[in-house]
Amino acid sequence: MKLKRVVVTGLGALTPIGNTVEAFWEGLINGKSGAAPITYFDTEKFKTKFACELKNFTATDFINKKEARKMDRFTQYAMVASDEAIADSNLDLENINKYRVGVVWGAGIGGLETFQNEVLNYAEGDGTPRFNPFFIPKMIADIAPGNISIKNGFMGPNYTTVSACASSANAMIDALNLIRLGHCDVIVTGGSEAAVTIAGMGGFNAMHALSTRNESPESASRPFDSERDGFVLGEGAGAIILEDYEHATARGAKIYAELLGGGLSSDAHHMTAPHPEGIGVMAVMRNCLENAGLKPEDVDHINTHGTSTPLGDVAELKAITEVFGDHAKTININSTKSMTGHLLGAAGAIESISAILAMEHGIVPPTINHSNVDENINSELNLTLNKPQKRAVKIAMSNTFGFGGHNACVVFKKFD
Repeated sequence: MKLKRVVVTGLGALTPIGNTVEAFWEGLINGKSGAAPITYFDTEKFKTKFACELKNFTATDFINKKEARKMDRFTQYAMVASDEAIADSNLDLENINKYRVGVVWGAGIGGLETFQNEVLNYAEGDGTPRFNPFFIPKMIADIAPGNISIKNGFMGPNYTTVSACASSANAMIDALNLIRLGHCDVIVTGGSEAAVTIAGMGGFNAMHALSTRNESPESASRPFDSERDGFVLGEGAGAIILEDYEHATARGAKIYAELLGGGLSSDAHHMTAPHPEGIGVMAVMRNCLENAGLKPEDVDHINTHGTSTPLGDVAELKAITEVFGDHAKTININSTKSMTGHLLGAAGAIESISAILAMEHGIVPPTINHSNVDENINSELNLTLNKPQKRAVKIAMSNTFGFGGHNACVVFKKFD
């Protein structure tokens, strides 16, 4: 059976540095930090008092007020980003075969704020279980693609992938395979997350996972820097329209890139820490290259997982050095989490959009906030530090890894 080619025909982004794809890209190439003091709740007693929240975003500017009240923020974000991507794709929603359009979405946590608020309300009451009737539908992680499907009438496969911070990359790989095998013509894929909450910040702080650089939030996310002290929590959504190449060309669609392949692996090592030698990361990148029919020397750019954690950054760069050998020195490597923070389950989608736009514009966004060399990191690697770099990018890879040892990797080719 000949596999179908899969292309990208629409993009949508809702991020801490820009609420549209265009604004997101402008933020990236200008090295904009999305980190700032938290506005959602009182952080006086929290170790970390900042995050990468969305700016100037009001859900009811995009969603009917009655409907918005039935949605957790992670679903609201999914709706806004997917609407942008669908509009960008110019799909004819009146005449498309909706039985062959699916939604495969990623969310690592789902409706955390909804769960938190309902439990707090119960705890503060008299013990009577007065829960909101929308509590469960708002909370469950699969409700975001459900709402996208309901709004647009898409009747193909519809589900959520949950693999912590690898969730939206997992979603893209599932979507890729559904189209490759001929089950769908179009899939709305990506991911969303809204974990900047009391429970989210408190939980990650308890793990000592977050930066506590409260005196300088904008410089706290500093991947590869020797003084990094943890990641910065972000929120938002990224949406990508994947489409059968023949279906896309038949309707005259604009094509951003071709999704050549994806890889998956497991560290099988620790609940939260990466394997120190990056063996799972080596495996996932090799799996991805093999799946795409590429050689290591074909890759021009890697948007790393690069969370700004002491262990994770070193392990990932060790793995890149091992897999790509001497060619690793010629690759433009970056971490856009230095600007957006870590969007958890939405990270893979947002960072894939960055990689796609790097190919389209011939510019690799920077890794900002780098001041101090880490002696544990290969000094010959080009980490695209502090300034964007112009370069022709024909093949771009994006890495995402999650608690539990989940690794996912996708690779795109510039469409000519």
